[in-house]
Amino acid sequence: MAGSLRFGEATASLVVGKWSAASRQNTLAAAIKEWGRIRRTIHAARYLSDPVYRRKISRQLNKGESLHALRRDPHYAQQGTIVRPHLTDQSWCLTILTNAVITWTTEYYGKGITELRAQGREVPDELLSFIAPGHRENINFFGFIEVDIEGETAKLDDGWRPPRPTLVNEAGTTGSGCRG
Repeated sequence: MAGSLRFGEATASLVVGKWSAASRQNTLAAAIKEWGRIRRTIHAARYLSDPVYRRKISRQLNKGESLHALRRDPHYAQQGTIVRPHLTDQSWCLTILTNAVITWTTEYYGKGITELRAQGREVPDELLSFIAPGHRENINFFGFIEVDIEGETAKLDDGWRPPRPTLVNEAGTTGSGCRG
């Protein structure tokens, strides 16, 4: 079994499927199931006892949920469902649109961080792991936007629109000025 997996003769899903279908007398299948139960127990104990681990998992879940929400936004008329018979074409278009939004947002987050560091503000690298590129509040998915192409192109700095200035509210905390 290990050799089949290691050398690519069988996929992990095939092996798991065969073990699941195996009789209860199969000792290897029983051992693997018990090992899985032990791993789940260890994970549950770690999750319940370690607040840092819980925050890490929660952060990853939030990133995934924001990506799902981003994918739902262009589909607002069908409430996030694909209803056309051209399922593949619609899925590819949604994937391309989602990737474009993520790329655009990531690039402008990078420019915002660079600008903050150029202003002398400290932005630790550890903080960057908290940034989720599925951010979508600055994207208008609904309605029409009229843009003066020549006027906007004239404002570009090396092909990039400058980031918005950082806003400081009355409490002295900064607003989200890193959005492009």
